Amino acid sequence: MQLLPEKTQARPSFAWLGQAVSGILLIAILLLHMYFQHFQARGLLNADEVVAHVASPVIFGLEILFVVVVTYHALLGIRAIIFDLSLTEATRRKVTIALTIVGGLTAAYGFILAVLIRSQMAS
Repeated sequence: MQLLPEKTQARPSFAWLGQAVSGILLIAILLLHMYFQHFQARGLLNADEVVAHVASPVIFGLEILFVVVVTYHALLGIRAIIFDLSLTEATRRKVTIALTIVGGLTAAYGFILAVLIRSQMAS
C-alpha cells in the first residue's frame, strides 16, 4: 500500500481573517438590508418606489457596502478553493492578482451601476 505524501504547510496567511471578518460583516449587512428593503417598506414596492428608497444616502451606502463585502468574501472563498489544488507560489500569485482584478472590476461596476440608477432619480 502506497501512502500519499503529506502536504507541506503553506505559509500563514491573513486571508482566513479577511474571510471571517467579511462573513460576520455580511451577516450584519444582510440583516440591515432585510430590515430596510423588506420589513421597513410597507407592502410590495414597484420599481420606481425601490429606486426612490435606494436614493436615501444611508440605504445607498448600505447597498454599496453590501456589493463590496459580498464580492470580497466570494472571491476569497474562490481563492481558498483554488489554493487547495497545491499550486506553485508563482501560480498562487497569479490567481491572487487575477481575482483582485476581477473583484475590483466587479465592485467598480456595482458602484457605477448604483450611481447611474440613483442619478435617474435626480432627473
